[in-house]
Amino acid sequence: MQKDNQPPVTLKKPVDLEAHNQIRVDNYYWLNNRENPQVIEYLEQENKYYKDKTADTFEFQESLFDEMKARIKEQDSSVPYFYNGYYYITRFEIGQDYPIYSRKKATLQAQEEILFDCNVLATGHPYFHLKGINVSQDNQWVAYAIDTVSRREYQLYIKNIFSGEVLDYTISNTTGNSTWAADNKTLFYSRQDSETLRADKIFKHVIGQHIEQDTLVYYEQDDTFDTFIGIEKSHRFLVISSQSTLSTECRILEADNPCGEFRIFQERQSDLEYNIYHYGEYFYILTNFNGADNFQLMKTPLHQTSLENWIQVIAPREDVLLEGIEIFKDYLVVSERFNGLSQIKIQPWDSNIPSYYLPFNSQTYDAYIGVNIDFNTNILRYGYQSLATPASIIDFDMSTKSQVVLKEQEVLGSFDKDNYIEQRLWATAKDGAKVPISLVYRKELVLDGNNPCLLYAYGSYGYSMDPYFSTTRLSLLDRGFIYAIAHVRGGEEMGRYWYEDGKLLKKKNTFDDFIACSEFLIDKGYSKPSKLYAQGGSAGGMLMGVIANQAPGLYNGIIAQVPFVDVVTTMLDDTIPLTTGEYDEWGNPNEKQYYDYMLSYSPYDNVKMQDYPNMYISTGFHDSQVQYWEPAKWVAKLREFNTSDNQLFLDTNMQAGHGGASGRFESLKQVAKEFAFMFALEGISK
Repeated sequence: MQKDNQPPVTLKKPVDLEAHNQIRVDNYYWLNNRENPQVIEYLEQENKYYKDKTADTFEFQESLFDEMKARIKEQDSSVPYFYNGYYYITRFEIGQDYPIYSRKKATLQAQEEILFDCNVLATGHPYFHLKGINVSQDNQWVAYAIDTVSRREYQLYIKNIFSGEVLDYTISNTTGNSTWAADNKTLFYSRQDSETLRADKIFKHVIGQHIEQDTLVYYEQDDTFDTFIGIEKSHRFLVISSQSTLSTECRILEADNPCGEFRIFQERQSDLEYNIYHYGEYFYILTNFNGADNFQLMKTPLHQTSLENWIQVIAPREDVLLEGIEIFKDYLVVSERFNGLSQIKIQPWDSNIPSYYLPFNSQTYDAYIGVNIDFNTNILRYGYQSLATPASIIDFDMSTKSQVVLKEQEVLGSFDKDNYIEQRLWATAKDGAKVPISLVYRKELVLDGNNPCLLYAYGSYGYSMDPYFSTTRLSLLDRGFIYAIAHVRGGEEMGRYWYEDGKLLKKKNTFDDFIACSEFLIDKGYSKPSKLYAQGGSAGGMLMGVIANQAPGLYNGIIAQVPFVDVVTTMLDDTIPLTTGEYDEWGNPNEKQYYDYMLSYSPYDNVKMQDYPNMYISTGFHDSQVQYWEPAKWVAKLREFNTSDNQLFLDTNMQAGHGGASGRFESLKQVAKEFAFMFALEGISK
């Protein structure tokens, strides 16, 4: 039921949810049904309410969209990379939302071959995503996958590049992950469970055979693991990787023997993680074996792969996280993280030549290894950016130490990075932990406590939220906002312990860190509660739900994107996609200690009678990672308990999933909505 200009009054249909001899009453459980017309009606009512209440911002939203779009170079192209005789290029054309994938043989002056024009393929689809482009070694066949629903259920296709013919069959219910064997006709691919969407099977398809003849190569029975197929950079070995949050098991097979049997590299063990890289007569192994929490690098002979044969190459360090490696013929490139910042180390295989680090002198930045497919080269391609510095793609000669900036992201208009100040600050959490904050603002800003500030965080799965550049963010900064990232525990910015200290029975550190960062920004005169805003998505949206319950007075507004807020109910339901694989992150609520701990912070379960800040909450109807009903239920309960007159909006994209709208321009409309929400609260109308 909805009255004009009033929020919807949601039906209450109490359902008793029992676990551990405890009953929770969920009045809005009924919203968990995509097929129920009443659910659709409720979501549409919420959308109408949001649109009605923000109608006076529509024109401003359009101008924000135009402003952000105007900074983007519409006719743009990626830096080409060379692979197996061809240069591969991704480019955009003026007015087009989607990329065009192409290649040129041998030289960049050669005639362009269009692999995929996604603008054509997307015609008639409200959502479109192409992924998993995978070209056979003879350059004739390309496998690729398409999702037109936004539920990450990909249809796998095979195309003959030479003739342009797409084979007249589709492999459904895949993850989009596939790999060619060396015979150029055998394609291995991963499929997922149709209900839970867990990647649980590896199949083998041979061109010329009907897909019903495809062979099941591997079935991952443990429902806390996902499985994928890949090929080593050397192209000598196919690798099936089964992974949970805290354990890995790989299987290997010579790529020129696709009919052979995969053999286990090293059997899974609890808390043993590893990734393998082939080079010469060894496999190199990035692993946490033997208590190496920050990981170490080891190696083992090709035919003696069990861990008793592993030999240490780079020892673990307490203060340095070993994140990844890239192998070249003459060099080992190591990606590390020290004191919260990324580092790239060049280590020649020749022990007589000293190793060295690439020099990065900024206070806060993001440096990362780029696309490096060529094994026989001295050139390392890497990327660099910061909150005020557009992303650059750089080719670095590891032998001469010279480098060439191939491309710096072009920002159209009057952008000048010297107009902005970047800082790295440290807040103190209530347990004494020092939490880094990266922030940026215009240099003429006076830090007198009266500035609007948007504080962002994620803080889960060990995902490090590095200080990246964004052209859309300029629309905030140029209107006087400070933008800050709180590098809270649950990420891995400060090393593996930073992640371990923000998960399972230590998850509350994530929330405490964010609140501490908020209080720090207020205490140091960067902002004040009436001008401070918080934002997070998915697991970061759960963080938003917790701070809304625990510290609502610190924020004027909260933006929660596809928020994971009904933690207990979701984690108790192993039919929901991705749930069982999450036990190592959040805990298994079938065990009482985890149930009690989750229940103590779960945003939905802890909504209470109090004043809540202004809130804008977005979701996608087809979301497979955080189901739409979590934010829908949360908003319904907030409407029941919120004692303030502040704004509360639920905005559901009925055509999208977890990632929102597809297309490089369409997604800007969502950003414009979020910015307009904050600008309206700040009295900014242009």
